[in-house]
Formats: sequence, structure tokens, C-alpha cells
Amino acid sequence: MAEDLQIIKGNKAEQYTSLIPQIKGLLEGEPDLVANLANVAAALKEQFGWLWVGFYLVKGDELVLGPFQGPVACTRIRKNKGVCGSSWAQAATLIVPDVEAFPGHIACSSLSKSEIVVPLIRNGEVKAILDVDSEHLAHFDTTDQQYLEEIVALIVL
Repeated sequence: MAEDLQIIKGNKAEQYTSLIPQIKGLLEGEPDLVANLANVAAALKEQFGWLWVGFYLVKGDELVLGPFQGPVACTRIRKNKGVCGSSWAQAATLIVPDVEAFPGHIACSSLSKSEIVVPLIRNGEVKAILDVDSEHLAHFDTTDQQYLEEIVALIVL
């Protein structure tokens, strides 16, 4: 298990390429879901310095707040509500360049300007979502989508 992250500079792809093997090291041999989600959120926050990085777990008909890094967050989100609930309902990654323009956006933090939400799908069913918020407009793109989808695929649920 890796205990120290090597934070690198470089373009987005280079940063992800360096971070993914380190995340694999954090997850290797650790069966506890909460510990793994917490370490993935922390690793992403450390490397990229985003406003908020965390997970919501599907529990019944709601997403319930899981491990995260950043300001206090919404605790429960219903399916089809906001970006997270929409990603869950669509079982698809959503990139939102301007959260104010997203219909039904849930403002957990007024500092959030853009967002990417990646579902963790296992056996054809969304089990959790990774939510990342930035204080900058249009901060996320398909590069983030590609690598964040790769990262969530590493998590054993």
C-alpha cells in the first residue's frame, strides 16, 4: 500500500497517468469500501486541488453521502435530482461546464461553478457515483471523463 502520494505537475493526462498506479497501490489488498473511497477522494483532491471530491452511495431510492474531501455537502440526493441524481438515473458520466445552467442543479456549495459526475456501475447497476466540483467554469472535459472512469473501475464494491 502506498502511503505517500507523489504529486506531479504537467498536463492533465500526465497527472492522471502518474496518479492511477498510486491509486491502485492504495486500493491493493484493502477490502474495506469506506477506506478505499476515502483514499481515492483524498488522492484526487491532493493531486488536482479541486473544490470538492467525493462519493455518494446508492441506498434504496437515494444517493447518500459517502467519503469526501471538501466543504460540507448535501447528505441525500434523489434519483433524477441535480447532476448527481441525473448521472445515476442515466447511468452515464455527466460533464457540466456551468452548474447554474443545469436544470435542477442542487447547490450544495455556492462556490461550485462546474462539475463532473461518474457513476460506478457493477453488473449493469449504478452502485455509487463519484462527484467532483470546481470553482472554475468549464473545468472538466473528456480527458477527465476518460481517466475518472478508469479510476472508478478500480474500486471494488
